[in-house]
Amino acid sequence: MQKITPFLWFDGQAEEAAKFYTSVFRNSKLGGVSPMAASFELEGLEFTALNGGPRFKFTEAISLYVNCETQDEVDYYWDRLGDGGQIQQCGWLKDRFGISWQVIPSVLPTLLSSPEQEKAGRAMQAMMQMQKIDIAALQKAYDG
Repeated sequence: MQKITPFLWFDGQAEEAAKFYTSVFRNSKLGGVSPMAASFELEGLEFTALNGGPRFKFTEAISLYVNCETQDEVDYYWDRLGDGGQIQQCGWLKDRFGISWQVIPSVLPTLLSSPEQEKAGRAMQAMMQMQKIDIAALQKAYDG
C-alpha cells in the first residue's frame, strides 16, 4: 500500500469519475466501488474518490501533472481530459468534474530552466501564448 493516497471529493460522481479516468490512462485499473466511494489506480498511483456531496469544490490550488514524452501524448491527454471540461492557458485544463490537470511535455522544464536565459525567455514567452503546449513551437521559439 502506498504511503500517501490522493483523496478526491465529488458531489455524487465518484464512480463515474473513476471509470472516466481509468478509461483515459492506459496503465490503470478500477478498484472497489460502493455508493459512497470508488478506488482506482492511474499509472501506479492509487486514488480514492468519495461521494461527499456539494460542500467542497475542486480549485486550481491542487492539480494533477501529466508528464508527456511526445506531442501525440500531449494531444491524447489534452483531448481526452479536456472533453466536456474547460481549457485554460499554459497546458492547464479542468476536466468535466472540475479537477485541474497540467498536460506538459517533458521537454518544457528543460527549456525553461536552460542556463541560456535568452533562449529560456523565448520558450517562456511562447508557452504563455499557448493553451495546449505545442512542442515544435516551443523548440522553434527556444532556438530563435
